[in-house]
Amino acid sequence: MEPKYLTIQFFKTEKDWDISWMCQQLNVSRTGYYKWLNREQPKEEIENEKIALWIKEYDEKFKHTLGYRRMRNYINRDKNKHYSKGRIQRIMRVYGIKSVIRKQRKPYRYSTPETTAENILHREFEASKPNEKWGTDVTEFKVPMSNRKVYLSAILDFYDKSVVSYVLSNHNDNKLVFDTYDLALKSNPDVTPSFIVIEDFNIQTKFFRRNF
Repeated sequence: MEPKYLTIQFFKTEKDWDISWMCQQLNVSRTGYYKWLNREQPKEEIENEKIALWIKEYDEKFKHTLGYRRMRNYINRDKNKHYSKGRIQRIMRVYGIKSVIRKQRKPYRYSTPETTAENILHREFEASKPNEKWGTDVTEFKVPMSNRKVYLSAILDFYDKSVVSYVLSNHNDNKLVFDTYDLALKSNPDVTPSFIVIEDFNIQTKFFRRNF
């Protein structure tokens, strides 16, 4: 019966829930609850209430990620106590405190030769004629005075560092890349350049700002 009374006491104190309604839902009498509430508390119960306050403190501090084992370790270490795991677990259960299970990250899947593009340029970035080698990448820009972001996709000709095509979008997706590529081919329908994706887009943005 005591766990039910503790539950009523907690939600009355923390959420100001109606006592009569909670007694009805938990199938206990209001008289019994008030008799329990006004009784002389044993030392163990007073200690449990103190532990409950610490549990709530650590639960908020660690953003609901502590299970009863780690909760017990932190409290025993910081408060110089020797509480058992079972005691901490019971109090956490009474107050509905439990750790949030984080989703496990999927393991990294290494690319296979079937999914990796052939390295055609072999880091030879110099071009002897226009439209021989193009580089492409997408970079992100934050819009000042707002939480918005825009994405710039551009294709650069390595021969003279000129911008072949560029597209701005609110979304960084495949459509942005394909639109940039289609625009470049539309302007240069008879070329078949070698391609490379540039990881550092600072080169592209520098020439982009210079030319536009």
